Amino acid sequence: MKRSGALVDYASSEDDEEQIKPVEEPVTKKRKLPALAFNLVVSAPVDNPAIHQGRLRSSPHVEGQFAAYVYVPVRIPPTSMLGSLVNNAFHHAVDIVSILHPIGDTNIEPDERELHISLTRPMYLRAHQREEFRTAVRVVGGQQKAFSASFANFAELTNDERTRTFLTIEVGAGHRELEALCNALAPTLRSYRQKEFYEKPRFHASIAWALLAQSTSTEFKPTSPSPSNNVDDSTHPLEQATTSAKQDNLTAQLAVSSAGFPAILRFPDSLLPGLEQEFGITLRSRHVSAFEAEHICVKIGKDVYKFRLKGGI
Repeated sequence: MKRSGALVDYASSEDDEEQIKPVEEPVTKKRKLPALAFNLVVSAPVDNPAIHQGRLRSSPHVEGQFAAYVYVPVRIPPTSMLGSLVNNAFHHAVDIVSILHPIGDTNIEPDERELHISLTRPMYLRAHQREEFRTAVRVVGGQQKAFSASFANFAELTNDERTRTFLTIEVGAGHRELEALCNALAPTLRSYRQKEFYEKPRFHASIAWALLAQSTSTEFKPTSPSPSNNVDDSTHPLEQATTSAKQDNLTAQLAVSSAGFPAILRFPDSLLPGLEQEFGITLRSRHVSAFEAEHICVKIGKDVYKFRLKGGI
């Protein structure tokens, strides 16, 4: 058989590469979605101290996260002796520290005031934790008995961030029962990895607050030269005491925060002794400061939930 001299023309490796090269598909442009209507856009809260009397958030806002805390409410009717004492004590204090802001929820009943005795530190909950935490507080309330309590003395306390200082009235009778409520809440706080209340709690109701100025960001702006800026050691003891008191008051009122808001380094040393001398005996009188602790509340975001203690009305 005669063989053909023609050679079979095999494709080269380069040809193979061309044959297996993937075909590029035409690129399609993604369609741009229309913008949401203005009324459907949820704007993130702006941390503007100017609309919050100079206060700053202790933690930045996170979408889906809610500030929360648990407390025992103390309702003070406007005609009560405790209500009069708190008002008089505040006016006495603001004469010494002019930048004090009053504390007290007045949205309960007309002219009625409500003070809060905290049982937890401020905390932050995720959206899915709110219902479970609310239920836990209700269960704790149903297991703890209602009790009588009273206030004992005036005190100054600061927040954990040392951005604000508070004028408070501390609890005397009822301390043990409040501590029992804190202990009952502790397992739930631990399960959410939240800080428990303080190891040695000082249960109190705050009646006023002022911004604290940090020493590194504080300016002093005296309006005019004062002899209290130069206290001579030879000054008569009575004059020296008077000058010292004036300087004490200036220290409380002339500090300005770096953001430009009035602030203080601390309460003047004369404030608490003055309140004690003027109102201490009355405050410790049971028919003035006694109250019934019958409810436990939890505030989550802007919502407040109130539960009766066992036996409470």
